[in-house]
Amino acid sequence: MELLLGLLLLSHLLVVTYGHPILKVPESVTGPWKGDVNIPCTYGPLQGYTQVLVKWLVEHGSGPVTIFLRDSSGDHIQQAKYRGRLHVNNKVPGDVSLQLNTLEMDDRSHYTCEVTWQTPDGNQVVREKIIELRVQKLSVSKPTVTTGSGYGFMVPQGMRISLQCQAQGSPPISYVWYKEQTNNQEPIKVGVLSTLLFKPAVVADSGSYFCTAKGRLGSEQHSDTVKFVVKATSTVNSSQAWTTEVDGYTGKTSAGPGNGLPIFAIILIISFCCIVVTTMTYIMVFWKTSQQEHVCDVARVHAGEASDSGETMRVAIFTSGCSSEEPASQTLDNNYSDEPCLGQEYQIIAQINSDYARLLHTVPPDHEILLTKGKSSC
Repeated sequence: MELLLGLLLLSHLLVVTYGHPILKVPESVTGPWKGDVNIPCTYGPLQGYTQVLVKWLVEHGSGPVTIFLRDSSGDHIQQAKYRGRLHVNNKVPGDVSLQLNTLEMDDRSHYTCEVTWQTPDGNQVVREKIIELRVQKLSVSKPTVTTGSGYGFMVPQGMRISLQCQAQGSPPISYVWYKEQTNNQEPIKVGVLSTLLFKPAVVADSGSYFCTAKGRLGSEQHSDTVKFVVKATSTVNSSQAWTTEVDGYTGKTSAGPGNGLPIFAIILIISFCCIVVTTMTYIMVFWKTSQQEHVCDVARVHAGEASDSGETMRVAIFTSGCSSEEPASQTLDNNYSDEPCLGQEYQIIAQINSDYARLLHTVPPDHEILLTKGKSSC
């Protein structure tokens, strides 16, 4: 029974010790005087645990004093001395590191990182760690030179590129750029900032460069000399493609002089031509169809005297396709032509019975009756 109770107690202690998030911090951190420092404090988030409170405290003579508080209402800097130069990370879950800028010598102290979580069962767990901050007056280190592009120190002409000089030490740090000369002449000064910018780089910018850095303490430090080369772009001929560059990016266009049009332009032109041809064909077919509509004109009908025995009246109906040599209308004689015109000609011979003859007999001789004029499908 006692053994069982001991095992239960041990398992409880293990859960309490290792079942909650654990803060990870270094024992001490050294920052440069007048410079910036980051005091790390991180933990691994656990499922079901919610961060509810973050505190940073600094040790003073009488005891620890809260300088930063993060709760549900936001971030709060508790001491006026740290306002404007203190920041606690909140972008990465589990990272509550302290960033302190413009260090002064009296910033040296012991800092405490304290985090409170709410557990899955509704309780709260608090963990804290202490880190020692040291502030030193650091002399400037040897500067290093890097380039602001992936090309390294050999770039094509026309690129926008920069050389950067970086050194560590107590700020402020001043930088000077030099370009070496031939024939053992003294280097010439070409810049007084940490970044030397070429916008754009030309062949004449090629040469050997170095920078110097000087801080509050120590002597001036020189970087290694780097050889910066700007390659001249060769003359573009008919077998080469044009190159374009925008803020450090170089790419090839689809065609250069003498190479003809780009493929997308050719496709666009072909599509346009097809549309034009299709449209013109449709218009021509529509126009031809409208011209070939059968329009039948019934011309004048000359009425003669009708006899009681009946009289034959001939009415010629022509289509618009008839030859221009044919008369526009035919008279009611017996000498009509049986030959068809060049278009479609239909002759309708109507035998008028005695009833129609008597009707027509009432019309005065040589009176022209316009029967109809219009379009009809023949």
